[in-house]
Amino acid sequence: MGPMFPPFKTVAVIGKSDATVLPEKLDQVVAVLRSRGAAVLMDTRTAEAARTPPDEAVALEELPGRADLAVVVGGDGTLLSCARLMAANGVPLIGVNLGRLGFLTDIPADKVSETLSALFDGDFVAEERLMLTSRVLRAGREVFATHAMNDVVVSRAGTGSMIEFSVHVDGEFIYSLRADGIIAATPTGSTAYALSAGGPILHPGLSAVALVPISPHTLSNRPVAIQSTSRIDIVLVRGPGARANFDVQSHVDLEANDVVGIAAAAKPAILLHPRGYRYFSMLRDKLRWNERNA
Repeated sequence: MGPMFPPFKTVAVIGKSDATVLPEKLDQVVAVLRSRGAAVLMDTRTAEAARTPPDEAVALEELPGRADLAVVVGGDGTLLSCARLMAANGVPLIGVNLGRLGFLTDIPADKVSETLSALFDGDFVAEERLMLTSRVLRAGREVFATHAMNDVVVSRAGTGSMIEFSVHVDGEFIYSLRADGIIAATPTGSTAYALSAGGPILHPGLSAVALVPISPHTLSNRPVAIQSTSRIDIVLVRGPGARANFDVQSHVDLEANDVVGIAAAAKPAILLHPRGYRYFSMLRDKLRWNERNA
C-alpha cells in the first residue's frame, strides 16, 4: 500500500470546473466523507459551488495546515495548483476528473462514490511525485520563489526574438543557447509542455529532471535528463521580454543576468490512486498509443 497514513479525519475538498455536474459530484464526495465520520473543509469558492455545505469554509491557504487528505474535483490544472499548496505539509491528494481522463486526476466522475469508499478502506496505491522549488535571483537577491509540480519554463514572451541563456548544473557550465526558451520538467511535467517540445517521457518512478530546449537555434542542442538531486541554474544572457513561468500558474518577467535556480523540493507531492492504477495504461489512453494510425 506504500506509506502508512493516519486516519483521514479531516478532509479538504477543492472543486474547480465549469462542468455542470460539479455541484452533484461535490455532493457525492461529501456524502462518502460524512458516512466515514470525516470532517469536511472546503475553500470558500468550492463551498459556494457546493449544494451540501461543508463543516467549515476557510481560505484556500488554510487547508494544508488542517487537512489529512485533499480531494480535488476538477482537472489536472486544479490538481497541480493544489499539489503546490499541499506538498510541503505532506497532505496526500486524490484527483476526481470531470472531463476527459486526466494524467493526474484519474478517478472518473461516474465512479466517485465506490472509489472514495475503497480508498477509505485503505485500498489504494500511494505514489510520490517529485516537486521543484525555484527562485529568481537578481543581482544576488531573491526576487521571487515558488514551487512547481510540472515545470519551470524560461522563454521569450509573445512575439519577441530568440533569447540567449546559459545553463549550469551543480555549478558546472553546461552550455549557452539561443532558443525560444528552455523547460526544466519533472517526470510529471514530462508529458506536458516538455513533450510537445520534443522532450522524453520520464516515468514518475524516476528521480530525474528533463532539460528541454524550445526551438533551439542549433540543432545539436538536445533534451537531457539529469538527476533530481542536481541544482540547475539558468542565467538569462540577453532577451528583452523574457519571462520565467512555473506550472503556467505564476510568472516573473526577467532581466539580463537574472538567475533562475531550480532544485528538487524537500518534500514530494503524494498522490493516492485507486487500486489497479497503471501509469502506462493511463498513458496509452491519453496518448492514444493503442489506436492504429489512420
